[in-house]
Amino acid sequence: MKLVELFKGKGPQRRTSLLLLLPVFLFIFIACLPFLYIIIRAREAGWETAIHLIFRQRVYDLLKNTLLLDVTVTITSMVIGVATAWFIERTNLWGKRVWNVLITLPFAVPAFVSSYSWVSLSPIFEGFFGAFVVLTLYSYPLVHLPVAAALRGMNPSLEEVAHSLGYGPWKTFWRVTFPQMRPALFGGGLLIALHTLAEFGALSLLRFDTFTTAIFDQYTMAFNGASAAMLTTVLLFLCLLFIGLELYIRGKAKYTPVGSGVSREQEQRSLGAWAPLVLVGFLTLTVIAVGIPLGRLIFWLLNGSSAQFPLVEMGHNLLTTLSYGLGGAVVTALVALPLVMLSLRYRGSLSVLSERVPYVVHSLPGLVIGLTLVFFAVRYMNPIYQTSILLVVAYVLLYVPLAQSSIRASYEQAPERIEEVARTLGKRPITVFFTVTLPLILPGIGAGMALVCLKIMNELTATLLLRPTGVDTLAIKVWQHTSNSEFAAAAPYAALLILISSLPVYVLTMRSFSSKRRETL
Repeated sequence: MKLVELFKGKGPQRRTSLLLLLPVFLFIFIACLPFLYIIIRAREAGWETAIHLIFRQRVYDLLKNTLLLDVTVTITSMVIGVATAWFIERTNLWGKRVWNVLITLPFAVPAFVSSYSWVSLSPIFEGFFGAFVVLTLYSYPLVHLPVAAALRGMNPSLEEVAHSLGYGPWKTFWRVTFPQMRPALFGGGLLIALHTLAEFGALSLLRFDTFTTAIFDQYTMAFNGASAAMLTTVLLFLCLLFIGLELYIRGKAKYTPVGSGVSREQEQRSLGAWAPLVLVGFLTLTVIAVGIPLGRLIFWLLNGSSAQFPLVEMGHNLLTTLSYGLGGAVVTALVALPLVMLSLRYRGSLSVLSERVPYVVHSLPGLVIGLTLVFFAVRYMNPIYQTSILLVVAYVLLYVPLAQSSIRASYEQAPERIEEVARTLGKRPITVFFTVTLPLILPGIGAGMALVCLKIMNELTATLLLRPTGVDTLAIKVWQHTSNSEFAAAAPYAALLILISSLPVYVLTMRSFSSKRRETL
């Protein structure tokens, strides 16, 4: 009990329960395994060799490429995500329900499918320019979705008070609206930065070298585990740098409660003469992000000599992909929820650790996570080696921040005083959570699960290493055919993958508009 008493919450006489601490401790223990694996492999090289492997020209070149790509993709994605979210949630944009779905569809297109679509158009898209275009178009929904949710749930009285004080539209946005959506914005930006650090499939096809592609080459081609481990340590340093920067920018600001208690509809600004230009912008973004990849898939299906439709095999791969996506999303959300609760409702060293560690692990390539779990499973837990359990553990390690960011954005704006009032009325903490807190954060949980499901269905490297023998997902089939230049043969699997990946996006966006209408009745 002394350990529990070290972590007291902000509320009166609130202590962290063992029911909350146990899953957090278990997750942190598993999350530390990749770092232990890196240390074990790095020590094999010795200090002198390790220093030589880090401080060499090749590492400097990779550092320059990685930082250039990461910064440009993250900033551009944040600008696009904020702009699309604001136009959909704050203006009288025509067909906003349809645009909300179309704008998030690029996240359903695997980056390695989109990358080949662009490369097949022109060799100009190989290298940095192509990597920047593909990853930006793939990543900006990670900002659009949480920012749109934050704008949708924001208390309209805040902006009304600002207007009554003489604030114009721009001053109101920067002084009132922007601070309220800052957690969602920078949380999504951090996810994009870490995802770009760990991206492999698209960058490999686009022939742009970063730390992740170099690590893959060292492991699979040069068979140099020590060199790969040293490159991974540099990648971890970059991850810690981005996490520290996001934590500093976010600061310790307080946020106004929002949620189902807000019953009035947000003010919709008229676009006026700008409406046609905004519609053209949305249409152009949709065509570039979704139309070109889908157009190339149709071209492969109609003109490729290797195009085949093995319906039985495709059906089996479809069921496998859906089961891993949905099952992994549920488990990941269940793991992310106590991490968010601990970081927001309780203060202590453990809460900070539980909030930051998942983001560090998220920056590691799926290859490193897969090799880590293989290493420890073979030696200490052989019965779960090459089972779905180990693969789901990998998905949780890789994608907890996706659920964590969305849930946190909702939880930060959930009114804590309502929980305190419920407890003073004699309600048990678990009853307060299910009857008061959970209904307020359900949109964040739903958004997080949708993002995790999409990422799992498109995941490649960890699945290649950890899947049970004879089990293939749609993403693996696409990769197997494209790596052998059988692009037409890969097209049916890629088209099916895009189709099922778009379903969670559609359900999520349609549900958000339905809930918004119910709140205004």
